[in-house]
Amino acid sequence: GPTQPGPPGRHLGHYPSLPPGYQNTPTPPAPSSFHPAIQAATQPFTQGAQPYQQPPGGPGPAQLSPSLAAMSLQSNTPEGLRVVNLLQERNLLPPNPVPAPTPCLTQDLQKLNCSPEVFRCTLTSIPQTQSLLNKAKLPLGLLLHPFKDLSQLPVVTSSTIVRCRSCRTYINPFVSFLDQRRWKCNLCYRVNDVPEEFMYNPVSRSYGEPYKRPEVQNATIEFIAPSEYMLRPPQPAVYLFVLDVSHNAVETGYLSVFCQSLLDNINALPGDSRTKVGFITFDSTIHFYNLQEGLSQPQMLIVSDIEDIFLPTPDSLLVNLNESKELVQDLLKSLPNLFEKTMETQSALGSALQAAFKLLSPSGGRMSVFQTQLPNLGVGALQSREDPNQRASAKDVQHLSPATDFYKKLALDCSGQQVAVDLFLLSAQYCDLASLGCISRYSAGSVYYYPSYHHQHNPAQVERFQKDLKRYLTRKIGFEAVMRIRCTKGLSIHTFHGNFFVRSTDLLSLPNVNPDAGFAVQMSIEENLDDMQIVSFQAALLYTSSKGERRIRVHTMCLPVVNSLSDVFAGADVQAITGLLACMAVDRSVTASLSDARDAMTNAAIDSLSSYRQSALTIQQPGLLAPACLRLFPLYVLALLKQKAFRTGTSTRLDDRVFAMYQLKYQPLAFALLMIHPALYRVDDMNDEGALNINDQTIPQPRVLQLSVEKLSREGAFLMDAGIVMYLWIGRNCHPSFLSQVLGVPNYAAVPEKLHLLPELDTAESQRTRAFIGWLRDQRPFFPSLHIIRDESQLKPHFMQNMIEDRTESALSYYEFLLHVQQQISK
Repeated sequence: GPTQPGPPGRHLGHYPSLPPGYQNTPTPPAPSSFHPAIQAATQPFTQGAQPYQQPPGGPGPAQLSPSLAAMSLQSNTPEGLRVVNLLQERNLLPPNPVPAPTPCLTQDLQKLNCSPEVFRCTLTSIPQTQSLLNKAKLPLGLLLHPFKDLSQLPVVTSSTIVRCRSCRTYINPFVSFLDQRRWKCNLCYRVNDVPEEFMYNPVSRSYGEPYKRPEVQNATIEFIAPSEYMLRPPQPAVYLFVLDVSHNAVETGYLSVFCQSLLDNINALPGDSRTKVGFITFDSTIHFYNLQEGLSQPQMLIVSDIEDIFLPTPDSLLVNLNESKELVQDLLKSLPNLFEKTMETQSALGSALQAAFKLLSPSGGRMSVFQTQLPNLGVGALQSREDPNQRASAKDVQHLSPATDFYKKLALDCSGQQVAVDLFLLSAQYCDLASLGCISRYSAGSVYYYPSYHHQHNPAQVERFQKDLKRYLTRKIGFEAVMRIRCTKGLSIHTFHGNFFVRSTDLLSLPNVNPDAGFAVQMSIEENLDDMQIVSFQAALLYTSSKGERRIRVHTMCLPVVNSLSDVFAGADVQAITGLLACMAVDRSVTASLSDARDAMTNAAIDSLSSYRQSALTIQQPGLLAPACLRLFPLYVLALLKQKAFRTGTSTRLDDRVFAMYQLKYQPLAFALLMIHPALYRVDDMNDEGALNINDQTIPQPRVLQLSVEKLSREGAFLMDAGIVMYLWIGRNCHPSFLSQVLGVPNYAAVPEKLHLLPELDTAESQRTRAFIGWLRDQRPFFPSLHIIRDESQLKPHFMQNMIEDRTESALSYYEFLLHVQQQISK
């Protein structure tokens, strides 16, 4: 039967070590003079997006005695605090995607605030003290997507970048101007002078209105940095490709897809006239390619002494792309055939990485590594650690941490030389991603994983690899980057999540930064935020663009401070909380154990709802009660417990599990959420009601359904979007018109076994279905493959495993899970 989560009391380390009831002694903050917008910024309750204006003179509802507060709140309880009995309300999922909550700020502050797609906090109302945060039992942290592709980005070129003299915060919309000549920092409260150049506004071409400058009107802005922001001349774009050419690799057929993709996109690689490229291939030996301008064809140089790697011709292995483009194209055309007949089965990946590191060290740049098997020769060689019989064990999962520190050490060396390593793992067998992934994790690279990749047997993976490669080769890139996150005095950051190396306490080293990477941080409240109405958070990313410009992208977010528990709950962002909890649970799985992480996630739901019941509910009533803003929390926790990263009792390959953990730590929140709680839609009866019109295309908007078999019907067709993969399930009695007009088949029996493409038929239904799936795909930077499945399909169990609300042999149903949570709360 289902394993019961262990006793409460073991948590995901978001509780500081202060004994209960003990508070840090507050230090009075500097006297403050906010401008009126900030003065009125903290109203305890919101109705929609309009702040509830507190009547002058009288106490706000938060200060009344509980019984009076209960009476006065009936009329204006914010939606976030509406009491929901989870055991009775069956249909909690909103029909459309859940929007980020709007912080309870005055309108003029909120309209300047940072977009939640870039910067989100788990609590949109910050508790005044750590003890109030402890009482809420919710994690406090930020989720960031700092280099996201933006449709509009104000760029400022100025010889003076205005920053606080004391804490180095960049001037932003939430500072206050005491007069035209002085501004007060919103992070440390120091008063600074306004420099003369800042008095002139380049946008309006007017003088004497510093508060109208773009820096003070935009929460996200980019500066072109002057020379003092450079340690050395900005580096050129340098791309080195490191390719596995063993027998196993040739067998998968990935090499011709890679070479064709690079040929197709060679003129779209980000860069300028200085861009350099190079290639290394390897099996049991390492092969370099001399691409020196003037050669009639590329020259292959083989180094067989893998114990002592050297560069045969150091100056002609990384070449200027424009000058040697024809040689590079020749190489890409001949590589696939070069190793066609190879019998080399060994893989000296470690030595190939050392060679690549030597080659890139002088300049910095990006190393793209393609690997198809477990490295088994020379440094960094690994043994198989997976026992296939243990894949479905309900016990703890072993080998989630690396088998060797070789890859982490090499990654740190790379990071020190401004080199990031991206790993493409295309494999049918165990590759020990837990060890190999370290090369990307600590060098700020990313991991792409294509299990069971094969050019003939797995066309869906081939299509995914092609689409991902195109995006990877052509997307924006920043080199030699660092990122710092600052917050208002009193708040402190203690843990970072994502792919990077923490260089000093708060400086993240990012040799490359890409627009698809997400980050998260956990925070604590070190000093009481007593006299503060608002606090701010600022992320600053300093990087070199592919055109050799040093740039600084700055995001600033402002949130209100509250002093009552119900206000803390009212501002909870359930999706951000789930995303941060997933990061914390991945760490806990590796440092402690998977069962510890599972208990801690369950306890997060139990403890927060228990605290809400005991301390924030004014009227006690039976049932499992949650504030409306947290109504999805137990569902999301159950989804995490059933997610590939954390599930037990269901057969899960070790590399699949580790990759799922990497995704949860690395993906920006919107994408991680689909991987945690997929979206299910009925698509055989879509119509244009509520449809979007994008580029003259009508995009239907079917409602999101609960993940339960009871929502399926044999008469219908249902699309499940799980982020990195989509399933289109066709019911046995699906209407023939859908089958013929969308799938192009006469009846159910004619639906092919392995179908991953929808035919482009000239019917309204076909266009509508393809438009909807295309629109879903276009919203993410990676390419989800589509599998069209029937009841008999091999992939049907994968589809069913995502039915989170249903019971399985090894896991509770949603209703059983709610009963378990209620039982723990009422203990």
